[in-house]
Amino acid sequence: MELLRYILRRTVLSTFVVVGVTFLVFVVAQVVPSDPAALYAGPRPTAEQIEKARQELNLDAPLIQRFAGFARAMASGEFGVSYKSRRLIAEDLRAYLPATLELAVFSTGLALLIGIPLGVVAAARQGKWADRLGSLGAIAAVAMPTFFLAMILQLVFAQWLGILPLSGRLSREISISAPLQMITGFNLIDALLAGRLDAFGDALKHLILPALTLASYPAGVAMRLTRSAMIEILERRHVTAARALGLSELRILFGHALPNAMGPALTVIGLSFAYALTGAVLVEIIFAWPGLGRYVSEAVLAKDFPVIAAVTIVVTICYVVMNLVIDIAQALVDPRVALS
Repeated sequence: MELLRYILRRTVLSTFVVVGVTFLVFVVAQVVPSDPAALYAGPRPTAEQIEKARQELNLDAPLIQRFAGFARAMASGEFGVSYKSRRLIAEDLRAYLPATLELAVFSTGLALLIGIPLGVVAAARQGKWADRLGSLGAIAAVAMPTFFLAMILQLVFAQWLGILPLSGRLSREISISAPLQMITGFNLIDALLAGRLDAFGDALKHLILPALTLASYPAGVAMRLTRSAMIEILERRHVTAARALGLSELRILFGHALPNAMGPALTVIGLSFAYALTGAVLVEIIFAWPGLGRYVSEAVLAKDFPVIAAVTIVVTICYVVMNLVIDIAQALVDPRVALS
């Protein structure tokens, strides 16, 4: 019963976060110097066309009425129409969102697969060369700018070695000659569902470089957090007792110590996913990845407010849901988390 109250309380708080972000986005749109009616009317519009667009967009209505309409559009998931392209934003999101989510999920998993084992090894070899080398790598991964790492990876693996593609989600051979049918929007999953191993391998190759770029920062954070938690746990009595019983070091580290350090690991999942969503803008531009990052960057340049607002709300909801799941998981696996 206490857990249900905790989940309900966290859900209510998450709802307030989404509502607050919605209000903030609307307020910012009102103070940004732009003319949505002129953008909606098209290139070189006349005064009559701008006035007609202003009436169609209901821009002359009172502020409260406009906010009510904006909130209804956001809550219903329709998100309105793009001022620039006049396309339904919901249709664009269905096309672009899966690409960003696939990149975010894959990079988060990659960050955990790299950062957590390195943190465990560094804690087990505290003060030795493995620990120092791992700490140096973690600092470099956190400090290196995303665009610089992306260019290095493209230069080494795409241009010099030629083993990975430079950009895009799929090669031209797959996209044009044998296009992959979109079921979920996740190319890896759609390829498996269609039994297309060639498309699966091609999609995986295209995913590696942008995912590595996005995973570098959270992998460094995961390594440092896991190392700190493991150092504390390895000094506890049950670990000393396990060593006295003659258990292998791998079993002690990954079977007894690491499960007790899952709190920081779960925190890293939330941080990694949030970083992947927000950091995807620059990475998607560099790797020509057709996701929300490129979509919203074009909207920012055009001052296409409905698109910017819709992407902001969607990213907020994704992060809030992930954070809620992480909070519940921490409450379940870590008895030190207070439910009251």
